[in-house]
Amino acid sequence: MKKIIALIALAVTGLTFNAAAQDGSNDNKVRFGLKAGFNLSNAYDQYGNDNDTDVKAGLAAGAFLHVPLGSVLGFQPEFLFSQKGFRGTGQTLGAGYEFSRTTNYLDIPLLLAFKPGSNVALLAGPHISYLISQRDAVKTGDFSAVHDQNFNNDNPRRNTVGLTAGADFYLHPVILAARMGWDFTDNNGDGTSTSPTYKNAWLQFCIGFNL
Repeated sequence: MKKIIALIALAVTGLTFNAAAQDGSNDNKVRFGLKAGFNLSNAYDQYGNDNDTDVKAGLAAGAFLHVPLGSVLGFQPEFLFSQKGFRGTGQTLGAGYEFSRTTNYLDIPLLLAFKPGSNVALLAGPHISYLISQRDAVKTGDFSAVHDQNFNNDNPRRNTVGLTAGADFYLHPVILAARMGWDFTDNNGDGTSTSPTYKNAWLQFCIGFNL
């Protein structure tokens, strides 16, 4: 996961300086649009749990609004349906098992944009995630089980906060968007569950369109 993040960061940096060199002007228009793509998510901070997690793919789709705050800065809130989770293996009572978790979120990144050129914006800021539903699948030997859960409004741990950073590349009217995200708070339901306790981390790639 760290190697993937490093490669994406290098690619984003190279594209940013290339776009800035080609066009020194800035786009100061208010923009509203739609975007869709996918997440590559995993978990971190396992707190000693005997779980070995792997990346899981999921859907990402929603809308964004870009409001200029001068010639080089902007504010960009986004509203996304975002699937996260992880796959993993572990041991319980001497038996091995495979585990897969898919979590459906409403993500609201509140991003500050820095625009070195009209074709690119670098973005970073906090996000708020609201857990809608969760699917757990477990397989051990010949036994497998799937559990779907829709959460009630009185569950205080449905809300998590974290940091999102990335870049947008403007090929008007198309936008190519790359993001990295990390949760700061644990995603363990109402705080009583410890199997597993984890935080989300993900890469996100989307194609957007200005409306």
